[in-house]
Amino acid sequence: MNNCWERPPDLPKPWCFLPPYSFCQLQSERAAGCQAQQHQEEQGRKRAGAITFQHLPSSFGEEQDGRPEAHPDKDWGESVQEKCHSRAELPARGGGGLLCRYIIGKKGETKKRLETETRTSISIPKPGVEGEIVITGQHRGGVISARTRIDVLLDSFRKKQPFTHFLSIALNQPNIQERFLQFKEEVLEKCSQDPGVSSSLFQTPAKLHLTLGTLVLLNEQEIQKACHLLQRCKEDFVDQIAGGKPLTVEVAGVEYMNDDPAMIDVLYAKVHMKDGSDRLQVIADQLVERFVASGLMLKEWDRVKLHATVMNTLFRKDPSAEERNNPMPGKSSCRERESFSGRNILKLFENFYFGEVQLDSVRLSQRFSSDASGYYATSGQLTFS
Repeated sequence: MNNCWERPPDLPKPWCFLPPYSFCQLQSERAAGCQAQQHQEEQGRKRAGAITFQHLPSSFGEEQDGRPEAHPDKDWGESVQEKCHSRAELPARGGGGLLCRYIIGKKGETKKRLETETRTSISIPKPGVEGEIVITGQHRGGVISARTRIDVLLDSFRKKQPFTHFLSIALNQPNIQERFLQFKEEVLEKCSQDPGVSSSLFQTPAKLHLTLGTLVLLNEQEIQKACHLLQRCKEDFVDQIAGGKPLTVEVAGVEYMNDDPAMIDVLYAKVHMKDGSDRLQVIADQLVERFVASGLMLKEWDRVKLHATVMNTLFRKDPSAEERNNPMPGKSSCRERESFSGRNILKLFENFYFGEVQLDSVRLSQRFSSDASGYYATSGQLTFS
């Protein structure tokens, strides 16, 4: 970028538009005007993915001591011809190649349209190459507009991707596993002749859990952002609600997701606080609310459905399958999904007691993984105590 623009001596230094987050952490400020007040910019910087403007060093595009100069308080507005650019990291793995093509569009049409309509130049790394998307323009407003448009493309892309991680609470303590295996044995003994019922439907005991919400994390930066957000949630509200102690819950009774007990895809165990409070529900709802606000999680429901899947038709073909939280009744995430009849199971095991357990953490679990205990590999966690 050196010597790409000569600044006339009577003009202020150009501005460099540098977002302090990765491409897959884009939650850019939709700045309405270039004369925004200083307190508005400060509020924006406090939110996840806020935009910051930084002054370029005297040699345009060069860094001093590894970092650009700090942004002064003065806002010059757009009355001055400015050379601005935005940098954003693009992952090579986890969908990065698809994301490149998504932004470029068929025969480059999407990228060309963005450049034309925002009067910017957009440089995108080649597929498979981890690097930065760089947006360059003469006006800060044009760069912001292009960045906002790319935000929209990212949101659309993320919604179409299979989730990579999920917030979970483990229910795989020995006493719960033992009772679950007893439940499985009795169901197969008494209901194996019912349509669709087989041993392949049952959850792996070591992976019994509650799913609070699912995430699409496309690179290491997003995983770290999710981990940091978990810790902020712990400090902001989890410690106060949990009281610094594990939450004691009871796992008892079974229920199904859809409206027809003869055509069940998911059968789950119900979970409730032993003291009768709604503290676990409040923690779950507030965690999801925070993650949705950060852009790392898509809002699916107004309230988290606390449930522990014990039987799932997805397990027929893939024992490690994990479904999004609160799956829609009648909608399947698998094209070939064979439902089972749960009429007899519900009659015989409606109030089956799986046990009492103390919950001590919420984990950022990695899909399609296992750790030494057989549970999902953990990328990060918050503890209740």
